Amino acid sequence: MEDLFKESHGLIAPYGGELKDLMVKDSNKIDKLISTTVYQHECSERNACDIELLIIGAFSPLEGFMNDQDYKSVVKNNKDTNNFLFGLPVVLDTNNSNLKTGETILLTYKGQNLGVLEISSKWEPDKSFEAKNCYGTNSLEHPAVKMIFHERGKYYLGGKVYGFELPKRDFPCATPSEVRKSLPKNHDVVAFQCRNPIHRAHYELFTNALTSENVSKNAVVLVHPTCGPTQQDDIPGKIRYLTYKKLSEEISDKNIKWAFLPYSMHMAGPREALQHMLIRRNYGCTHFIIGRDMAGCKSSVTGEDFYGPYDAQNFAKSIMLELDMKIVPSKNLVYTEERGYITAEEASKENYEIKKLSGTEFRKRLRNGEPIPEWFAFKSVVDVLRQS
Repeated sequence: MEDLFKESHGLIAPYGGELKDLMVKDSNKIDKLISTTVYQHECSERNACDIELLIIGAFSPLEGFMNDQDYKSVVKNNKDTNNFLFGLPVVLDTNNSNLKTGETILLTYKGQNLGVLEISSKWEPDKSFEAKNCYGTNSLEHPAVKMIFHERGKYYLGGKVYGFELPKRDFPCATPSEVRKSLPKNHDVVAFQCRNPIHRAHYELFTNALTSENVSKNAVVLVHPTCGPTQQDDIPGKIRYLTYKKLSEEISDKNIKWAFLPYSMHMAGPREALQHMLIRRNYGCTHFIIGRDMAGCKSSVTGEDFYGPYDAQNFAKSIMLELDMKIVPSKNLVYTEERGYITAEEASKENYEIKKLSGTEFRKRLRNGEPIPEWFAFKSVVDVLRQS
């Protein structure tokens, strides 16, 4: 890890050695690229998130959407043909059968010209194979499997991307370069990923991570929630952002950094843990917190989990050395009247009474205006959720 710090001016080097900045700054070059386009592709919100992450270097070392060979390699082996780890393929989908390799298309989103794609590869993917390998199932009861079969187009496109502008959002998303400038040099940076409002248990989890045995003294935690599309019943990104913003203002701690990630969740369990880790390395993180059932989901019919509680942790352990990152397994924290938040093992050993509030009960109280205990949720976060 020390060598990696030296290679990148006191921070861990980006994956592949450098951040790929795909933004074109010369207006004449932009005009020239636009003049070569044969088709205007209106992006979905998921597409726009991927394009933004490509442009800003969050998917480094990628310089565009994966071609068919890289796609197949990532689906099968979670590595591209250059032997770089990727948990999930990064591709653009379309239903346009007339597009050909060698052509350039304009990538638009809600009235913006995000950039262009020089098509080097077009193919009809085996979505069943993709689903089984990336998500562990072909069941349409899995939200991402349903997405790739029912939302994505018939064809996938790969090729180099040239960026013109980033999607306009209701909330700021700092680039890897911007986040790196805010991080302390020659110290560990622990990433905390979430897709829901942060409650007390989350706060205890990521502050406790700084005391882990494999985390150095004077380390910082980067609280880095995703604000792109998630599951259908999740809280919208803008509201999530407002809860994070309010909480970041309330918690004044030099060891806690905040940024927001325009990433589209896939709920892919172990494979998604890898995707999050390599993205966070590009943002300057040396460690990644992995909780129980990270990026997991339940069947839309039976309510059963698609992944085991420690599948993501175990998979991350198997690839962390190759990725040059360390993982911080999250502790199973519970709340007790006697000592506040402690591990479940400690509570059991001391025979303390554990206080619980289910997610269902929390949402019911939120809707009905009933009191929510402050040991469970920050009042500032509750206020934002009730006003939304």
